[in-house]
Amino acid sequence: MINNKSFDLERVYSENREKFIGFALGYSVTKDTAIDIYQDAVVALMEQIKKNKPIAIKSSVATYLFAIGKYMLFHHLKKEKRLTVAIEDLPEIEWDFMEAAQKEEQIGLLQLYYEKMGEHCKKILQLFYYEEKKLEEIVHLLGYENKDVVKSQKSRCIKQLKTLIAEHNG
Repeated sequence: MINNKSFDLERVYSENREKFIGFALGYSVTKDTAIDIYQDAVVALMEQIKKNKPIAIKSSVATYLFAIGKYMLFHHLKKEKRLTVAIEDLPEIEWDFMEAAQKEEQIGLLQLYYEKMGEHCKKILQLFYYEEKKLEEIVHLLGYENKDVVKSQKSRCIKQLKTLIAEHNG
């Protein structure tokens, strides 16, 4: 539980600032943008606390603050059309068992590793999930032999993402 009496803003702000800025810089935003987003996240957290209603969270304050900041960062990237795939919509990953902060972290990792994938995987995933193209359309757009080849390639790409995230999570 977070409430007005138990919250040390200065400590939370200083302990998490550089970590968040480092995370945000991994998405090729400027340092000023990263700082602005972090400060907006802190303000949003403070506004919730000032409502004098205790916030029930199942994670640490730092994780909760990070989740707010990540949401704001992804919103910023989407607004700039730099978030290229609707990652939270990927059906092969089961999100239901995760709490909101963990989901945000997984989305961030998924976006990070998606950006590091080869161009063929990125293109297939973008066409299928973001542009909602059918397998037959992707066959023609990318010059594959048939839809089974595209389906197999898409499956390998998803498996690669899952593996990278699992390795990251230890």
